[in-house]
Amino acid sequence: MAAAVGLFLFIGFISLGVWQLQRLTWKLDLIARVERRVQVAPVDSPGPAFWPGITRAADEYRHIQLNGRFVRGKDSFVQAVTVKGPGFWLLTPLRSDAGFVVLVNRGFVPQGWAPSPPDALGRESPRVRITGLLRMSEPKGAFLRANHPRDDHWYSRDVGEIAQAKGLVSTAPYFIDADATPLRKGWPLGGLTVIHFRNSHVIYAFTWFSLAAMVALWGVRALVEDRRDA
Repeated sequence: MAAAVGLFLFIGFISLGVWQLQRLTWKLDLIARVERRVQVAPVDSPGPAFWPGITRAADEYRHIQLNGRFVRGKDSFVQAVTVKGPGFWLLTPLRSDAGFVVLVNRGFVPQGWAPSPPDALGRESPRVRITGLLRMSEPKGAFLRANHPRDDHWYSRDVGEIAQAKGLVSTAPYFIDADATPLRKGWPLGGLTVIHFRNSHVIYAFTWFSLAAMVALWGVRALVEDRRDA
């Protein structure tokens, strides 16, 4: 009975270790694909016909471009901590020339910052061209911090929730992290996207293989003791 349990555990731990190595291969391939995406010239922002097929693995961090006008009075300030310190991401909806809306993360602004003159960044602007990285929505708020749409307090860039709170229709399920652009006063500051993928698969694989080795050693020891007793 003990031998059967040991064999079952050994096979299970080995299988988990192999699975983690497979996950490692997948993760490294994903990182390589994303790095290539970022360097490619921008393509047009996907319109409604393409929204159902957009996925995080295939599309996030794709370099895209969009022409249109910013929508007046619909800014959202999403809490952020960056290399520039604590502050907010400034998200402004842009109505594209094709008619659909995309939330644009125009960049970081520090705490206490306000547009000058008042509402300058919120009003409908002249036609602009935005380039940046396609980012997927961040639903359900940040870790331990839920969004509060009624109070206009935002802790994650939840596209659906922001669009509903701001009364936006025909809104893309993604947002754009705008590229860095020179501004007279420096805010908002774009181009601060951090591309990071958690990759602990080697550690997990080592853990599972170590457990398998421990079970194997336990089995060998038990077998030797049984023969000695015999």
